[in-house]
Amino acid sequence: MNDLDSETTAIEAAAFRRLLQHLMHERADVQNIDLMILAGFCRNCLSDWYREAAEARGITMTRDEAREAIYGEPFVQWKTKHQQEATPEQLAAFEAAQRAHPKKQA
Repeated sequence: MNDLDSETTAIEAAAFRRLLQHLMHERADVQNIDLMILAGFCRNCLSDWYREAAEARGITMTRDEAREAIYGEPFVQWKTKHQQEATPEQLAAFEAAQRAHPKKQA
């Protein structure tokens, strides 16, 4: 890896850490379903991508370990403190978003 690649990786890592801080502390009020409706991903998606990246580097990680890395605490604790039941309106918006932007098959 050359210096430019190392710098890019360091910048991307810093931006990712800032995103996590924002989602963990500054906007813990934003519900995962709302992220899914608007952006097509949520904290759980980030934890899946985190685990996949670890595994691509030969690091075994459980789903719970990845979620704790993203949520900053065990998922069950975060969910109890911050997550609310989805409203019928949120569920309808989620379904509409899924129809409008179906997942691509790999």
